[in-house]
Amino acid sequence: MEADITSQAVGLASNTDFSLWSLFLRADFVVKSVILMLIGCSIYSWAVIIEKLRLFKKINLESEEFEEKFWKSKSAETFYNSLPADVENPTASLFKDTMQSLLKAKSKTNLNERMASILEVNIEKQISKIDKGFTFLATVGSTAPFIGLFGTVWGIMNSFQSIAISRNTSLAIVAPGIAEALFATALGLLAAIPAVVAYNKFNNDSKKYSQRLENFSKRFLSII
Repeated sequence: MEADITSQAVGLASNTDFSLWSLFLRADFVVKSVILMLIGCSIYSWAVIIEKLRLFKKINLESEEFEEKFWKSKSAETFYNSLPADVENPTASLFKDTMQSLLKAKSKTNLNERMASILEVNIEKQISKIDKGFTFLATVGSTAPFIGLFGTVWGIMNSFQSIAISRNTSLAIVAPGIAEALFATALGLLAAIPAVVAYNKFNNDSKKYSQRLENFSKRFLSII
């Protein structure tokens, strides 16, 4: 490793290319691994963000249409029989699963209490599907800055080793190494900030939708 640092120190002073690609190519294996990991986390985070944006837009519109049709229907059982077999909207799925349990119920004793329990379980089931991917966003938001900081510390350690080996305290010796190290920190923040903002937004959207399901459940329970 010392030989690598020595050869790196010799070429650093004359290398003034600070483009992002050059910074990546000059970085050692550890810093490159950190950079690639953060880029991968950032790409997957944006994939989750785009998917969730589309999901919430879709389920809110479909839920409005479903509730409007449901409350205009003659009866819950008639509306249930008209539903397609492959409903995807959480509100429609909640209603369908609950109606299946209701129709299968042999005893009508304490029906409201049992249906309330079934609705609660089904709401949790639907929300857990919506919340899929939230853990990844929260993990990236909380760990990406520290992963980037690890790459920064490692790169700065290499820069100081370059000073010791070359016996040259010129800024030109350490500037490229420090630039590579700070690049890792920047990528950590670039991955973390959108993930944190998106997690907070989607978590809030999920709570609002959960409240919507609960409101529908209460109104549905009142007509059983």
